[in-house]
Amino acid sequence: MTDGMTWLAAPRSIAYGGYSVVMARGLTPQELVARLAENVHGPEHAAVPVGDLTGAELLALLVDHEDIGLRHGRSGDWSYAVAYGGWPGEFGGRPPLSRGGVDICHLEFEEENGKPVPPQFAHTRDGVLLSAFNLHLDGSWGYDGVDGEPGAASRLQAELTAASLPADEGTDDDADDREVHRTALGVLERHFGLSLPREEIVSGTLPAVLLEPV
Repeated sequence: MTDGMTWLAAPRSIAYGGYSVVMARGLTPQELVARLAENVHGPEHAAVPVGDLTGAELLALLVDHEDIGLRHGRSGDWSYAVAYGGWPGEFGGRPPLSRGGVDICHLEFEEENGKPVPPQFAHTRDGVLLSAFNLHLDGSWGYDGVDGEPGAASRLQAELTAASLPADEGTDDDADDREVHRTALGVLERHFGLSLPREEIVSGTLPAVLLEPV
């Protein structure tokens, strides 16, 4: 592992519109992609391989705003899939990604949402939410500590507290939010042993698929 997770806090770190990254411990990248295809709301979808592509090349294949593509790989113990296109609100169907004792960490940020929506993190196993919080630790979005299974949530909360989070309430400056975001990502990196290869994701090629209705 080399690049960690904190680089995700940079503006448009992966693509315009934000990021959606799913990381899985206990699945190969291909198995993770297959489960994500099953997890799309609406009609049944399948993952259609389109070769090794850059993010820009995959985006060029997405014709309609609701089209979704994934690029995938592995970093340390974790497989990962990065979503492109019309991913906001499109995942979360059944069966759960984390069935069979798989650990799933989902990081998502609708960066261009005008509300604005803070970045989100959730860790599940066997369909059970173990820990979740917004990465701006923003009380206006319901942050009141880490949600989830009490033991797992309290351990993660202790690490956030040790990192001097949450920051002072009442700050709404973008730079302050980015720093909280970056610091929270660093806590997750250390707590779960997460890392994403920045160069491969931002400018390199990775195996890519389109999620298409069957």
